[in-house]
Amino acid sequence: MNGPSLALRQRSLGDPTAEFPLFPPLTRGCPKTSTEEIAYPLDVVYDYAKVDRRLFEQAPGPDLARWSPLLPPLDAPTLGEGGTPLVPFGDVFIKDESRNPTWSHKDRLNRVAVSAAVASGAPGVVVASSGNHGASAAAYAARAGLPAIVLASADSPPAVQAFVRAYGAKVASVPGEKRWPLLREIVDRLGYHPVSNQTVTHTGHPFGPEGYKTIAYELFLQLGEVPAAVFTPTGYAELLYGVWKGFAELLLLGVTEKAPRMFSCETAAGGPHAKALAAGLPAAVVELGPTDAYGVAGSVGGHRGVVAVRDSGGEAVLVTDEEMRRAQRELARAGLWQELSGTAGLAGHRRLRRDFDGPVVCVATSSGFKDLGVGGERYPVLEDPTLDDLMP
Repeated sequence: MNGPSLALRQRSLGDPTAEFPLFPPLTRGCPKTSTEEIAYPLDVVYDYAKVDRRLFEQAPGPDLARWSPLLPPLDAPTLGEGGTPLVPFGDVFIKDESRNPTWSHKDRLNRVAVSAAVASGAPGVVVASSGNHGASAAAYAARAGLPAIVLASADSPPAVQAFVRAYGAKVASVPGEKRWPLLREIVDRLGYHPVSNQTVTHTGHPFGPEGYKTIAYELFLQLGEVPAAVFTPTGYAELLYGVWKGFAELLLLGVTEKAPRMFSCETAAGGPHAKALAAGLPAAVVELGPTDAYGVAGSVGGHRGVVAVRDSGGEAVLVTDEEMRRAQRELARAGLWQELSGTAGLAGHRRLRRDFDGPVVCVATSSGFKDLGVGGERYPVLEDPTLDDLMP
């Protein structure tokens, strides 16, 4: 029932008539439709007529191979990604992606993107990331027997850098404006496979969002229905678009009769997708202000996020650091410790204060241990403790 991949080819999100072979993955955007100002990402097209609908009758579980017909070829071995719990939380459900192997949603992307590196015969993997993406890429590269280079920002949390180095990756802290030129040089001169962005507006890896589609499949099975709304923390919007595409495929295949509204939850310090949607642009670049939510702190948006929000009838929501901190505390008190960025979905739902006709899902993306400053605190020693010292 699962069987081989039914992926056929790549197609531009800027013009669906612009199509390309499935390999090699076009990691610098569509060569036909992109301009100097806007880079259009590629999407993956499948032979949907051959998909067995019984695929959606199996219980969700770890290993994305569970969904292999609707993914590009999975040539990299699994670490047990996917199958994360859906936790009831007051008036919403939390899709807790911190339960993945490297404690973030990025494992779904990297199982697929590192598989492309293996299938392409690349000698290694390179990524520009200061957190979850770098750790995940390093882990999946190690599992596949490939070296990895991770270009981190100068202010990347030391704990996260140690996490990445533990997988054997070469980690270099590089000023932000120099990371992407260096990444392109590594790709061009060393032949390493890039699993992060190389373009003026975000395109990323064309296969990456395919891994995130599996969240939609799991939500449908876990809820027993399609949610009315999904709120996702949004940086470059690969997660947002992937979840939207997954639900769109369920609708296309006749498995469901509707799709949810998608809500992009960005930091108020930036918000390139909110700007693009408000201005009717395919993508936008903004000036980024200060924020501790580094996982969603991006000045560069991409067309995928615009498509997901626009086509689903959703909205872009801007949230402050304080709103995310409140959501983080709220989740932690219920046993769900999330990175500040990972709470943007719940913070966005709280900010919107809207009722929906059906279940609402907030995706929580990453473990709280990856936050800035975690592990650096020192607490006083109780030299002569009493019971009063221990009371809540």
